[in-house]
Amino acid sequence: MTTFVDIHCHLLPGIDDGAQTWDDSLAMARMALDDGIATTVCTPHQLGNFGENRGEEIRRLVLELQARLDEARLPLRVLPGADVRIESEMMQRIKAGDVLTLGDRGRHVLLELPHELYLPLEPVLAELASAKLVGVLSHPERNEGILRNPGVLGPLVDAGCLMQITAGSLCGTMGPKCREMSESLLAEGLVHFVATDAHSPRSRRPLLRRAFERVAELTDAETALALCFTNPQCVADGRTVSGGRRRAVRPKRRWFASRAVA
Repeated sequence: MTTFVDIHCHLLPGIDDGAQTWDDSLAMARMALDDGIATTVCTPHQLGNFGENRGEEIRRLVLELQARLDEARLPLRVLPGADVRIESEMMQRIKAGDVLTLGDRGRHVLLELPHELYLPLEPVLAELASAKLVGVLSHPERNEGILRNPGVLGPLVDAGCLMQITAGSLCGTMGPKCREMSESLLAEGLVHFVATDAHSPRSRRPLLRRAFERVAELTDAETALALCFTNPQCVADGRTVSGGRRRAVRPKRRWFASRAVA
């Protein structure tokens, strides 16, 4: 059974709009394990509306969560991280260790744009690169500005940005526009990770397997493994992820569509 690594999950309780209680966190952990997830990077929001969330508190909560998981005999490995809203003080707080990199490894920063608009990211990527950091743009397929102008993403990937799409987008739970955009990004080879961006055991749950199967269906098994395990595992370990555009794959038509054409 294929196991997965989830680099974007709001699993820590009471710190943002994700899990609200320890019971929520443990219920989400059980779901993740049942779905094949072996490692989760806990990524509460930092900056923006959650500027009060500090790195040390996130690290403390991850240690407590791991202890509770171990006590409950739930073999999920959890690591500290953050879903970082892009703003002027971001770099200063990353360098101080107060805003967290993914896995707390000092390599990859999960970047969150305002939902309703796109802001040019080239200056941010250059500033990160000067500090030997790599930006990972979270859920570009859900950003309204990018949906209006998807052509901005190719140059970002060429400039070294990595792209993380949401499992629910591929499975249609985020609506048809997000599904179509995520499928288009896959076909163009612009996706490096699929993650859950889970917030609750009731909705936006920590599930990856259906999305993994969808990636394999649209591309191939090698790509699905890279996006749901190999690349996320590199991030969790603090290792380099191969950037740039992946081999573009022409979307596969469903069997009944090809029969209809024939």
